[in-house]
Amino acid sequence: MKAMVGSSILADSFEAGVETAKGALKGIKNPKVGLLFSSVKYNQDELIKGIKSVNSDIKVLGCTSSGAIMTPEGIISGENGFAGMLTLDDNELTVGVASSPRGEDPRATGVKIATEAMKDAGKKFAPVAFAMFASPAEEEYYLKGIQDVIGEVPMFGGSAADDAVVGDWKIFCQDKSFGDGCAVAFFYTTKDLKNVFTGAYKETNKVGIVTKVENDRKICEIDGVPALKKYAEWNNMNPDELMGQNLLVASIPYALGVKTVQGDLTCVRHPMVGNPDYSFNVGAKVAEKTAIIQLENTVDGLIQGAVDAVKEAKKGIDPAALFMIHCGGRKLCIGDRIDEDFVAIKNAAGDIPFIVAFTFGEYGQANHSGANIGGLSLSFTSFSK
Repeated sequence: MKAMVGSSILADSFEAGVETAKGALKGIKNPKVGLLFSSVKYNQDELIKGIKSVNSDIKVLGCTSSGAIMTPEGIISGENGFAGMLTLDDNELTVGVASSPRGEDPRATGVKIATEAMKDAGKKFAPVAFAMFASPAEEEYYLKGIQDVIGEVPMFGGSAADDAVVGDWKIFCQDKSFGDGCAVAFFYTTKDLKNVFTGAYKETNKVGIVTKVENDRKICEIDGVPALKKYAEWNNMNPDELMGQNLLVASIPYALGVKTVQGDLTCVRHPMVGNPDYSFNVGAKVAEKTAIIQLENTVDGLIQGAVDAVKEAKKGIDPAALFMIHCGGRKLCIGDRIDEDFVAIKNAAGDIPFIVAFTFGEYGQANHSGANIGGLSLSFTSFSK
């Protein structure tokens, strides 16, 4: 397998697509897929038109990234926008892509796009793995619909992001772009793919039972106590100072976690919005009568977590490329030390082509946990040569 990365910070969306494609197609004769990430400042349709003007056959999909991306060239960002694309080429690789706006039922939409992706690949059976990109709201239901068609196969990807958590994000696939929906790429290959999914947080001994949830993602009570008050108690905070999006930033070093059934993976839940009734919203589904764990991290820990994830993604495989989904919230907490994060990732990756996108939700699995949706996490995937 061969891989290449291209990027652009040109102001014009179409021209940015042209420049991105030219860089990502150097030495690539027959690209099977382009994994694309861009700024919300671009016109995504024009960006893809620019890419397709360079190579009309390449299958393109991805989503907007929060504030920047990373490639071996550095942190790619600009006042007028940015874009980057990782292309993959291999004689033993077939990729089928499909996408759709949400529709009336996200699970039914998942069924639809899974069926279409197999057809696009010319296959009648499940892929060895798939990438998913969705709007940050109902990812679990898109995933269920996809699994209704292909079962539980390894998956990776992330949720579209914007620069200020105001809903400007976009998902795109081929000639379509939309703010609310899902896109997938099904990978059929004889080569190895390895996904590392982790929050890299430390667990504390502060654990409670979720006793009331509304609409999957609003935690109302923990141990029968208003959830925000319990969370504030655990972290020596004032719950009245965690209202609205104040919680989003304050909670990044103090995330919450839920364990998968076998206990090998702790999926991170990011407290995001504090409500006047002392409930709070999180970035992924939570069920009543399950244990929720107080987690902790530092900026040093967030950076080291990325290094460890790269090393693990490379272990036991000879990577041709690294595709890295990195939570935008982690980037926000890393702040002015983002250059350190880049250098650490670059040094760990070595000469391997890579792209890093900053998302508002991350997807993956660990040790046969099954596919999971999390937040404040890393989903790093390696593609073998």
